[in-house]
Amino acid sequence: MNIAFVLLTHNHDEPAGIERSVAALATGLRELGHRALIIAAGPARTGDGPDLLRLTTLTLPRPALEEDLTALLTDPAPVEAEVRAILTHHKVDLVCWADAMWGLGYLAPTPAGTRTALMVHVPRTDAPLHRSLDHRPGRVLTVSAFMLEEFARRGIDTEAWATLPNALMHTVAPPSPDEREALRERGPVRIVARAEPQKGIAELLQAYPAGGVGRPLQIVLAQAGFEYWPGMQNEVVAKCRALAANLPDVEILEALPWQDVPVFLRDAATTVVCSTEPETFGNVAAEALSVGTPVIGYGLGHLPELTGAAGRMTDPADGPGRLWQTLTGLLDDRDAYHAASREGPRRVAAHTPAAVAAAFLHATADAPR
Repeated sequence: MNIAFVLLTHNHDEPAGIERSVAALATGLRELGHRALIIAAGPARTGDGPDLLRLTTLTLPRPALEEDLTALLTDPAPVEAEVRAILTHHKVDLVCWADAMWGLGYLAPTPAGTRTALMVHVPRTDAPLHRSLDHRPGRVLTVSAFMLEEFARRGIDTEAWATLPNALMHTVAPPSPDEREALRERGPVRIVARAEPQKGIAELLQAYPAGGVGRPLQIVLAQAGFEYWPGMQNEVVAKCRALAANLPDVEILEALPWQDVPVFLRDAATTVVCSTEPETFGNVAAEALSVGTPVIGYGLGHLPELTGAAGRMTDPADGPGRLWQTLTGLLDDRDAYHAASREGPRRVAAHTPAAVAAAFLHATADAPR
């Protein structure tokens, strides 16, 4: 089968959840013997590969705002025509709009006879989402039961929707028990986050214990190809760097390639997911779990269900200070720490690219043309 995903912001190693989700799903489909294409906006970048097809009728600035896309598509006809031509040329059987806006779900330029699916990764219920649903996609896919509940709470009929978890594209072996014990005793706390205010990194640093946590704190802050207002990511990075400069043993690090993130998290004592808005899935948490690194976070969104006993969730109302207390408490409890570490890989063992791809094919098998 020939399957295409439309995600205008897609780039290799883009530090963003939907991009990583689509890349992992495409990898799984290829493992199962299918052809998986990704259609994205220009310009071309190093590492695109033969299955990443760039539109010639649309080039995005970097970083791009949603308002930029709206302005560029004031007349959507050229982009719609090019997308249809690509889908027709490559004899695509199923096209998946990976987002209401950035995945062109609100336009849905589908050739006659091609099956469709719409992915919904964020809880938006604005005009683009409603326009996307008005196109009657053959199947709507979201990433967690939390998302089904959230959309139902907002008045969206999700009865025919399907849930499809994100897959882990890159995996590495967890540390041995002895190595894990050494990490518990003196390993660094490591965090990976996109540079946006809702990730809560600045607040976490502001609540950093006065005497530190007895080990290094290393934070990867990555800038993506999109943001919510001009200069947002630079503001976040600058603020976090300024805070870190006055704290003991705290480093702000540059973005990592996708395949290096599990390795980075494997060699950590623990990680913190301090997003102040609900995580609809939790890619970084899943990667940490896969290598036995316990996760500390707020009990929001899908995170509590994802981590289970492999994590420690706190009430957001208690603030970031409670996250640090919970973290040090777990590190000080040898038995509880190792139990959480052992549980982590079991929580995400089924999230392989091939398994998620098989679930995707099952969910979209009866999608109408």
